[in-house]
Amino acid sequence: MAEKSFIISAEEEAKLLQPIDEYVGKIQKQIDELRIEGTDKVNTLKNQIAIAKEDKNLSKEESSKIIANSKKELEKAVAVENKNKATINKLIADAEGYLAKHYNNDYYNIVAKSCETEMKDEESRYAKVKMKLQEEHKKKVAALKDSEEIKAEKYVLKNHLFDAEMTHESRVQEIKDRKHDAYMHKFHLIDLLRMSEFTLSQQYAQKIENYKYSFNVAQFLYKNGLYIVIILIFIALCIITPIVKNTQLFTATNILNILQQASPRMFLALGVAGLILLTGTDLSVGRMVGMGMVTSTIIMHNGINTGTVFGHVFDFSKMAPVPKALLALGVCVILTTVFSMIAGFFMARFKMHPFISTMANMLIIFGLVTYATKGVSFGAIDSEIPKMFIPQAGRFPTIVLWAVAAVAIVWFIWNKTTFGKNLYAVGGNPEAAAVSGISVFKVTMGAFILAGILYGFGSWLECNRMVGSGSAAYGQGWDMDAIAACVVGGVSFTGGIGKISGVVTGVLIFTSLTYSLTILGIDTNLQFIFEGIIILAAVTLDCLKYVQKK
Repeated sequence: MAEKSFIISAEEEAKLLQPIDEYVGKIQKQIDELRIEGTDKVNTLKNQIAIAKEDKNLSKEESSKIIANSKKELEKAVAVENKNKATINKLIADAEGYLAKHYNNDYYNIVAKSCETEMKDEESRYAKVKMKLQEEHKKKVAALKDSEEIKAEKYVLKNHLFDAEMTHESRVQEIKDRKHDAYMHKFHLIDLLRMSEFTLSQQYAQKIENYKYSFNVAQFLYKNGLYIVIILIFIALCIITPIVKNTQLFTATNILNILQQASPRMFLALGVAGLILLTGTDLSVGRMVGMGMVTSTIIMHNGINTGTVFGHVFDFSKMAPVPKALLALGVCVILTTVFSMIAGFFMARFKMHPFISTMANMLIIFGLVTYATKGVSFGAIDSEIPKMFIPQAGRFPTIVLWAVAAVAIVWFIWNKTTFGKNLYAVGGNPEAAAVSGISVFKVTMGAFILAGILYGFGSWLECNRMVGSGSAAYGQGWDMDAIAACVVGGVSFTGGIGKISGVVTGVLIFTSLTYSLTILGIDTNLQFIFEGIIILAAVTLDCLKYVQKK
């Protein structure tokens, strides 16, 4: 019975809060009076100026007159604001000092303790209700002999238990809401005092409280379970590798190697991500890489090419390294963009599934490059070129900076441009996007053009990283890696859902996993199994989210 004394009613809670609200309310009233001719007037006049500038119904002279008068008044209001600033800050400090001293001790801690007691009582009540329903059910079933009646009684029990569970969850939520509201009321008061300009600590306090309030273990595991499993796999690999191979896995050298390998792949994944955002995909990525590697190696070759292209031997040896590298980049980007646009055109114009258009692209590119080069590898490129474009800064591989730049640019395109917003809109609902005036054709073509440019840069960088050795077969399987990285990173095949941070995470996960398994000596074929399982898990979770929304 002692616990019962800690449960307070709504009326008692209001009485506890009353002196706090009254004290802060008096200070708030003083602050509001000081702001009338200062801050409030400044905001009003700024709005007047902005409206006058945009109002098309006003003549130029009328607009100029309103703006000039408003600016004169604004100067006076700013002067009043500056004059009252010190007094207002002192009043705010007084109110916040009072809240710091009294809010938790005199109000929140008491409410929180009451809520904890209520929660325990509710859990106990719910357990008793379930037990009572089970006992009544057993008695009724024991008196029945007909199987249909027993079946009906079980159905009744199931309904009663469901109703009890719903009632319990509703009461639990009410208690959580009460505790949360009590905690957040302090920030409501501070919000009025500061006009929503919270300090950093106040912002973090609210974020932490909101996270705790909305946190759900099942939902957390549902959203992050795959990542948790992958992290556990990496931890296991870090433990096993020193035992099996007598070498450490988690070292600075290995991390830098992973980043170096991931950098060209980042370009490919960013390109594919835009297509997946449109409910598409690209099966030709690997062959794009092979084409880009061959093109880059031929142009940047160290001396006269030993191999031929359609029977012709190319010689770029007389060009300086920088023009030669830039020419290789330009040709590489043009080729990958043209082929990407072809696949995009068939998807955008004829509504062809990207699986078909990009698969056709894949076959055409591979056949064309293999036939042209007879499948020959073109050897090494001029060693000066990688030193210029991706030099080592001590131990740090600067190729990573290319990937960082690509991530920043694509993030800006996705999040800060009209094209990016249209990309999400078309991916989410192309019919609605078309009705709202968005050109689905242009957006689709734009996504494929962007992907082609990224493929060109990625394959050129890979050529620099590997110092050449370009062949038509290079890049085999990279399409699956790029698509898998996007899926694991949360870019949904249902369209319109995905973040750049997720793509980056996906690329780093797969590159790290491949690198770790290679160090451990796991056969390449077995690595494909790991990758396939992760892809299945990621897509299954994505499909479940879609089913739940439906």
